[in-house]
Amino acid sequence: MSGAGIPCQSDNCKNGKPPSRLECPTCQKLGIQGSFFCDQDCFKANWVRPWHFSRIVTSPLNRPQKTHKIIHSVVSASKAHNKDFNEPGIEGAYIPDWDISFTGKLRPVYPLSPKRAVPDHIPRPDYAERRDGRPVTEERAWGQPPRQLSKEEQDKMRKVCRLAREVLDIAASNVRPGITTDEIDAIVHEETIKRDSYPSPLNYRQFPKSVCTSINEVICHGIPDQRRLREGDIINIDVSLYYQGYHADLNETYPVGKVDDDAWRVMRAARKSLFEAIKQCKPGALFRDIGKTIEPVARDHGCSVVRTYTGHGVNDLFHTAPNIPHYAKNKAVGTMKPGMCFTIEPMINLGGNWGEVHWPDNWTATTTDGKLSAQFEETLLITEDGVEILTKGQPRKDLGEE
Repeated sequence: MSGAGIPCQSDNCKNGKPPSRLECPTCQKLGIQGSFFCDQDCFKANWVRPWHFSRIVTSPLNRPQKTHKIIHSVVSASKAHNKDFNEPGIEGAYIPDWDISFTGKLRPVYPLSPKRAVPDHIPRPDYAERRDGRPVTEERAWGQPPRQLSKEEQDKMRKVCRLAREVLDIAASNVRPGITTDEIDAIVHEETIKRDSYPSPLNYRQFPKSVCTSINEVICHGIPDQRRLREGDIINIDVSLYYQGYHADLNETYPVGKVDDDAWRVMRAARKSLFEAIKQCKPGALFRDIGKTIEPVARDHGCSVVRTYTGHGVNDLFHTAPNIPHYAKNKAVGTMKPGMCFTIEPMINLGGNWGEVHWPDNWTATTTDGKLSAQFEETLLITEDGVEILTKGQPRKDLGEE
């Protein structure tokens, strides 16, 4: 650890941003200066946030210092074309010339389509019109305890969650070999605005699309592009809606045509681990115990639990307290209370490697070994005597549910 009297970099520092010596180790390895925090609380609260990396690479403290390799890769990829690549029926498609080694067979297929428009009459969250996509209201709430929603707020959450489930089910009905993930994004976008809703991912921290589509080895946050789905793929579709001031968040993983045994295994592991965890939810239950339920299910299926990404509170804010790790022996704080809304969304990797590698698009996270990853997510409401699955859908018969 090193330091040079630089003020704490956390926007939510409760200590007055004193001169700080605790440096982000990742930034230190990459030669990035200025990523300092005054204590462990500020560091833990901010180092994994996307804004942390985007902020430090644009800070005057880093010019002309070396920045993250990811930035150089994005710049070099912007006009790069792979002349030997051909995506049938898509004129001008190309694989970006990123300076990385892909861990699996999946490749991004560019160019991305233009940002889709949302009608002016539809209410939108604060980040929707910001150039930097920062959810300012959300950031101001960091460090606050989980909210217990009023009965009126709970009803609003039920409404937006029903709408989100409708949109996800429509998108899933279109999954087939030959469709592009950009076409799935268009379906989600149109179905969302039909419901006078805003697609929550759009421009959230500058995410360019209205839905996340994560294929095969992609763990999460895949950006819809021009790649066509192929027989044997699996795809996670992560839908989030903002309706009348409240967000809903859910996702499922689907087979594309006929898939192999490994694909079924990782999907079943993710699905079962989610619903076993939901069974534990009730007033008085500890958030840290959710991971204690999930991890054994994953291990029993020969899989591992991703640790970087967590479940989260969701209400009038897209991401808020509580923070819910999905692995055992975590140190999450807090107890479930009636009126709390949050997601559980275990990301399960085939095999024993739970780490991730990020593509230079600033979002896509893939498995380190190129093996498959699957995820399922529901938005939950703690009631007086248990839990209500606000985004609940029909049983997945393909996964053995009745």
